[in-house]
Amino acid sequence: MNVKELLKKCQRDRTAVLATNFYNFETLTAVMQAAQRMQAPVLLQLTRSSINYMGLEQAVGMGRRAIADYGVEGWIHLDHGGSVELVERCLDAGFDSVMIDASERPFDENVSTTRRVVELARPYGVNVEAELGYVAKLGQAQGGGFTTPGVDALAVAIGSAHGFYKQAPRLDIERLAQIHAATDAALVLHGSSGIPHDMVREAIANGIVKVNLATEIKDNFMRALKGVLLESEEIDLRKVFPKAVAPVVELLCEKYRMVGSSKVK
Repeated sequence: MNVKELLKKCQRDRTAVLATNFYNFETLTAVMQAAQRMQAPVLLQLTRSSINYMGLEQAVGMGRRAIADYGVEGWIHLDHGGSVELVERCLDAGFDSVMIDASERPFDENVSTTRRVVELARPYGVNVEAELGYVAKLGQAQGGGFTTPGVDALAVAIGSAHGFYKQAPRLDIERLAQIHAATDAALVLHGSSGIPHDMVREAIANGIVKVNLATEIKDNFMRALKGVLLESEEIDLRKVFPKAVAPVVELLCEKYRMVGSSKVK
């Protein structure tokens, strides 16, 4: 099964795949342990920052090796690819899915850039995600227009934002239902960190098939790590870092249950 087929299956089953960002060996380990425990498919996401930090080939190699070692069904996705050049590099590196995010450019330029990526990705047979509206980034206001449909998968602007929320999030489920009725594209919820589980489930019931999770993974890992460091004089990071992995695993197990992809109740 490829990513396009996975998302179509989620559409039929009214479930979603949890798409999880990883940043290093420990956060990757947490994702894989949770996916294995919950018997859930895993969609590993890498951003430009993570690729720059770990190196493209190394990051992809870590992800592929982990998928094989943990015996789960999994794929690798480029999250928020900000340029055609980065998308090309990821296609050549064997990514299963790519996102082109030109949403901060003028709309016509966004559309033309997205079309170019769709053409580039066609020979590879990979899933292409785009953001044709505006999903607020960390620290930005959540205003702006809502998304119009297009491409294989579409990041919908229905009131979510990247990073933690300064006020209680409220998704525009009515608008989501309208988009879902207007397109066969797989609909993606970005900025799920901090959104109540029942609200995410309502979004899934109205067409969301991919739920992105990033900020809560980093936050849980760093909070746990800071706590361990305050209580320990240990200098061996191989003994310290694993203690920060367990809370992230528990977080992810709950998220897999939330989206309905877990075979374990």
